Amino acid sequence: MRSAVRTAYLVGTEETGERLDKWLTEHLQDDDIDISRSVVQKWVKAGLVSRIPAGKIKASDAIEAGQTYTVEVPEDEPFEIVPDDIPLSIVYDDPHVVVVDKPRGLVVHPAAGHPRGTVINGLVARGITLSALGGDMRPGVVHRIDKDTSGLVMFAKTEMAYYALTEQLRTHSVERQYIAIVHGRMTHETGTVEMPIGRDPQDRQKMAVVESGKRAVTHFQVLEKFERYTLVQCRLETGRTHQIRVHFAAIGHPLAGDQVYGRRHTLPIHGQALHAKTLGFIHPESGEMVRLESPLPDDMEKLISNLRAGLIG
Repeated sequence: MRSAVRTAYLVGTEETGERLDKWLTEHLQDDDIDISRSVVQKWVKAGLVSRIPAGKIKASDAIEAGQTYTVEVPEDEPFEIVPDDIPLSIVYDDPHVVVVDKPRGLVVHPAAGHPRGTVINGLVARGITLSALGGDMRPGVVHRIDKDTSGLVMFAKTEMAYYALTEQLRTHSVERQYIAIVHGRMTHETGTVEMPIGRDPQDRQKMAVVESGKRAVTHFQVLEKFERYTLVQCRLETGRTHQIRVHFAAIGHPLAGDQVYGRRHTLPIHGQALHAKTLGFIHPESGEMVRLESPLPDDMEKLISNLRAGLIG
């Protein structure tokens, strides 16, 4: 008998009016689920897709902000997260939310072909129970950072926290600031990059600035300039996949070390020089503001020190 992976997606304001099947296909693909639009249409007809608030749905429906769609993604075999004793830096933990300071090189959650060795496996090994709403492979996951990005990432432990945190992300009230080293000396001290991001039509494994993409906004401030690189602080207004990496590549300043969107000749770092430094959110139970800071990892500190000294770049 086949089991199903339950996953849920919340409709953002800027997504209002999109066709359900197109929107759902894109979200499933973003979660590393290899799916086509025609298959999603079959799932809708088969009743594998439900909506909050409840009601009859069709694949051609226009979605509305605030709706949540739950999908029962069929799986050939039941998926169970295996506990892995992975060193983790847990910087915040209470009955509703847990926040991890993730090192570069560690994946946030299991995916097809990568079932172990993730932050989720490490949290489960510590006896931490996460909300099931994110799905079997993504329990409690309300946002993600890339494998080769370091820094703060939060997880919901309860259903209430999951809905509250995803709503804050939808309304852009979560504070997320990053530190990055980019190629080139930037001429502007501050600025905003507003370019829509979607799947690269030439390579579905990549994201790109495309006219049909979703609204994406990144604010930045220059912290320090070097001979051929710039240290910047970025604030996410939206949270698209690979947003900072795609935006800075699009304006001619790709991130140092980025093997996907960057340049061949770059700084000696394993992965993009990008660190999720600040995370702020309203606590789902108390209503109080929680604001956390993560120090730069040693590899980025070393690069900055060497750039200042003129030893590289």
